[in-house]
Amino acid sequence: MESVTYTIVVPAYNESARISATLQKALHYAAGQGWNAEVIVVDDGSTDNTAEIVRRYAEEHPTLRLLENPGNRGKGYSVRNGMLHARGDVLLFSDADFSSPIEEAGKLFAAIAAGADIAIGSRWIRTDLQIRKQPLHRQLFGRMFNLALRLVLGLRYKDTQCGFKAFSRRAAEAIFPLQNIERWGFDPELLYLAKKFGFTVVELPVVWVHRDGTRINPVRDGLRMVSEMFKIRWNSWSGKYAAIQRQPQSS
Repeated sequence: MESVTYTIVVPAYNESARISATLQKALHYAAGQGWNAEVIVVDDGSTDNTAEIVRRYAEEHPTLRLLENPGNRGKGYSVRNGMLHARGDVLLFSDADFSSPIEEAGKLFAAIAAGADIAIGSRWIRTDLQIRKQPLHRQLFGRMFNLALRLVLGLRYKDTQCGFKAFSRRAAEAIFPLQNIERWGFDPELLYLAKKFGFTVVELPVVWVHRDGTRINPVRDGLRMVSEMFKIRWNSWSGKYAAIQRQPQSS
C-alpha cells in the first residue's frame, strides 16, 4: 500500500449544502501544494445525501475516502473513526465548514515537522485573525469553559475547542484508541491524554471565521460538555487511562 504523508479527516453530519465546496477546496489545495495526501470524510449517520455526494467525488478522486458511522454517534466518534483508519504520517482533522481554511494546515504541518507531536489551531492567540467572530453568548461560554478546563484538567491552552488539530502518527496511535468521549467534549480529552502521555503540544494562531448553522445548543450541549469534563477526570482517577501513563519513546 502506498505511503501517505498527510491525512485530512473531515467529520460530517447533514453537510450536503457545503460538502462539495469543502471537498473541492481540500482536494484542489492538496494537489496544488504537491502533498502526498488523502482526505477522509466520516459521515455521522446523515439523513441527507452527504454520503452520496462524497461517493461521487471519490469515484473521480482516488485520494478521497468515505467512512460511515453506525448511525449518529457524534463528532468525537467521527474524528476517532477517521483517525484510526488514516494512513498518513501526519493526521489533521478539520470541521466540515473549514472555519479555519485548509490553507492554514501548513502552519500545523510545519510545527509537526519541527518536532511537535501535536499542533492545535487557536482562535484566541491572535483575535485579529478572526474574520467573523462568534456571537457574544458563545464567546462567553467558551471563556468560562476554558477556565473550568484549566482548573479541573490543568489544560493551559487558550483554545481547546478549535476544530483544527494535527497529530503525528505516533501521537495519534497512542491517544485515539483511548478516547471515549464521542460528542462535543472530546477535544479536552485528547489534550488531557496528550498531557498525561508527555507529548509536546504547540498552540498556533489560525485564521478563523464563524459559520452560521452550528448545531451546538449552548444549554444542552454546554451542560453535557461540563459533565464530560468531569468524566475525563474520573476516567483518569479510576485508571481508565492507565495504559498511557508512561513517557513516549524517542523515534
